[in-house]
Amino acid sequence: MTGRPLTTRELNRALLARQLLAERSPWDAARAVTHLVGLQTQVPGNHYTALFSRLAGFDPRDFSRRLAEREFVRLSMQRSTIHTVTAADCLALRPVLQAAGESSFRSNWARRLPGVDLAELAARAAGLAAEQPRTLTEFGALLRERWPESEARALGAAVRHALPMVQVPPRGLWQRGGAPRHTTAQSWLGAALGTETAPDALMLRYLGAFGPASVKDAQMWSGLSRLREVFERLRPRLAVFRDEQGTELFDLPEAPRPGAQAPAPARFLPEFDNVFIGHADRTRVISDEAKSRSWSGGSRPLPVFLADGFVRGSWRIDADRGRTRATLLLTPFGPLAPAERSGLEKEGARLLGFHAPDAAHEIRFA
Repeated sequence: MTGRPLTTRELNRALLARQLLAERSPWDAARAVTHLVGLQTQVPGNHYTALFSRLAGFDPRDFSRRLAEREFVRLSMQRSTIHTVTAADCLALRPVLQAAGESSFRSNWARRLPGVDLAELAARAAGLAAEQPRTLTEFGALLRERWPESEARALGAAVRHALPMVQVPPRGLWQRGGAPRHTTAQSWLGAALGTETAPDALMLRYLGAFGPASVKDAQMWSGLSRLREVFERLRPRLAVFRDEQGTELFDLPEAPRPGAQAPAPARFLPEFDNVFIGHADRTRVISDEAKSRSWSGGSRPLPVFLADGFVRGSWRIDADRGRTRATLLLTPFGPLAPAERSGLEKEGARLLGFHAPDAAHEIRFA
């Protein structure tokens, strides 16, 4: 079926609804992470702020326990970047996304490893991982015994592209840290990977969490190529729209698409949040000007806040050594309406209570 053109604000409200940011969901964390097809967590603890902003009554300690008990795992998934996913999705979806990892390896590391057979490297690395979790630096040093002419850093990076390498706790646990030590998903979860590699089902799930979206959007999100033929197979099952530039957008027919005037509460998001990495055209949530201001020194993204559904500034929490005082500093990228400031102050108080529950709190606008 073909629908009418969708405005940027309508696409914004659809994205907020799909990403559980229009209102907090009562869902359990596993259901939410499954619906979202994982959470991008290049920064290990980012899943806590991401889920705090999406779920009612989210308990970070319970999530941390479940991560330690292997209900959730962190590994390279979409675009070969680290995501927090359920154990079930790790096993089922990593084979679908393996092609993206191999493509990333060829683009970034293969030229540094002439003569290295990736299949042999994967087999040797799997044996090393079965002995104990290791850092990629340790993998590289050990693999260099087999390929002494190769760069150890490149060998270690190749391991993450060749195998589904889980980053094991304590990395990613609540208010804890640790070196990024890896083992294979099969070893960590005691189960085999799935055998399905066709991306059709994954694309339907992508639309459920990020749609309406173009083929280019889906390719950007997943890291997979040649998805046009996949969407053509799926077309009879999908609704088809266009954005204000005329780009064809696909969606699930029954998925929520609120109107442009649907309310959009203040929300605080971590670096690399899902809403930024789901589309090639990100103007449905962040303007080009805001995008240019949301990077620290041009090299690292900042945590940002949403007002009226769009990125309107950055934030950080400063706490003293004993965490007796905590200040939420908000840096708007432009003027905020009084109602927007009020909403940010109320939501900011909740954020401080989440991250520093025992401290005295202060909220300041830079």
